[in-house]
Amino acid sequence: MNTSLFFQIALSNLKGIGDSTAKLLLSYCGSADAIFKTSAAKLSKIPGIGPSTINAIKKNIEAFEIAENEIQFIEKENIKTFFILDENYPKKLKYCNDAPILLYGKGNLDLNPSKLISIVGTRHATEYGKLITENLIADLAEYDVSIISGLAYGIDIAAHKSALKHNLPTIGVLAHGLHTIYPAQHRSIAEKMQLKGGILTEYAFKTIADKGNFPKRNRIVAGMTDATIVVESAISGGALITAELANNYNKDVLAFPGNVDQEFSAGCNKLIRENKAHLLRSANDLIEFLGWADLKEKQPKNAIQKDLFFEFSKEENAIFDQFKTKPKIQLDELSYLSLLPISTLSATLFSLEMKGYIKSLPGKMYEWI
Repeated sequence: MNTSLFFQIALSNLKGIGDSTAKLLLSYCGSADAIFKTSAAKLSKIPGIGPSTINAIKKNIEAFEIAENEIQFIEKENIKTFFILDENYPKKLKYCNDAPILLYGKGNLDLNPSKLISIVGTRHATEYGKLITENLIADLAEYDVSIISGLAYGIDIAAHKSALKHNLPTIGVLAHGLHTIYPAQHRSIAEKMQLKGGILTEYAFKTIADKGNFPKRNRIVAGMTDATIVVESAISGGALITAELANNYNKDVLAFPGNVDQEFSAGCNKLIRENKAHLLRSANDLIEFLGWADLKEKQPKNAIQKDLFFEFSKEENAIFDQFKTKPKIQLDELSYLSLLPISTLSATLFSLEMKGYIKSLPGKMYEWI
């Protein structure tokens, strides 16, 4: 048995301990194994960890039973796991404060592709909405973009189908365990997706598609991507929840506008009107907004040199070190890698830009020049 995985699964299934608390424990203890092996006295010294949390860790019989059953399922069904401390965990999601500590996946999954967008919308998609989705993905095909959505009726499944049609990787985020597919009508699509992409969930097997799980899984759809695209939506619904989450994560949101008298254009129009989404008309708008045209045209620089006649500050050096291996870096990733808070990072980036060392690009990207 993989003991590290056993404790990771157990940690993610402790009653009363959410992802934020689990990440706090990991930051002090270093691993899931260590959390369970640390004494109650030492755990009590961690700021924010009280008796109820310690009690949940020490009275762990149910979590251990879930972990044992889950490992059997993982081995039988060839399930992949992505723990938050692992290299294969989606890096963009890791920066989100409520990211799940453990994900389960099935298929040929790359959760850290160079280009990844989520496409969401109403379950009651119109023919117009489906056409927009198809045209958008068709025009993105040459950019090798990965598509993520929720495998639901409507815009979600239209996005997955279009991605398969144009041979693009596509990932469906589920609101239940990997023992089943909901809705069942999408099982055949989910199986095809596993050839190039796959299905992903934070839920252990046998977890049913409970109503409350759907809005919760939307944070994965929003958090993993470069941008969230809203195709069609009513004035409320899951797509707007995803867009709101993306905004909270400082991710880019774009929406297709629609007729003012159409029910399933109202949500998109509302996002645009309230400056919660950028207006999107075509794939060209998205490509320009995210700076993908520049990435396609330019080859990465082999090395970046620092001006020998300019003395960098500690913060500037921390930023420079990250650009040595990556010519372009997204703001949230740069904050994570440099260990600089966003406020300090933004001020330092502005200073470097004024000095001519970097330039800002669409999509909160920065390039060392």
